[in-house]
Amino acid sequence: MGVQSSSNRDNLNIGEEVNFDHFQILRAIGKGSFGKVCIVQKKDTKQMYAMKYMSKSQCIERDAMKNVLKEMEILTTLEHPFLVNLWFCFQDEEDLFMVSDLLLGGDLRYHITQDVKFTEETIHLYAFELGLALDYLKT
Repeated sequence: MGVQSSSNRDNLNIGEEVNFDHFQILRAIGKGSFGKVCIVQKKDTKQMYAMKYMSKSQCIERDAMKNVLKEMEILTTLEHPFLVNLWFCFQDEEDLFMVSDLLLGGDLRYHITQDVKFTEETIHLYAFELGLALDYLKT
């Protein structure tokens, strides 16, 4: 499921200036209130990510800019195998961009909404992973 992340922070060039031109858009995978999510590939490393881009004007119109910026601030400080990790943030004149792990199998919420029947062993595994992620977040 979501455990296979698309990247490893050790492969990143910390301090690297990144913008939209560093990525090739492969296909759209979702749409939200303020924008879309696409599968992208970083051109120099060929690494696959999910890129969420949000319209600045819509964020401002809906008085959500403060929350979006807080989300970015929090996510840039996190790195854990059971959380979706944010690798890059940048902006242009119109949009804000967040580049994060690509979860090819979908997240837990997706599988729950698909009415998937989980085995007891799988439920124990997810509960354990969730506990580890929550423990990481509280420290």
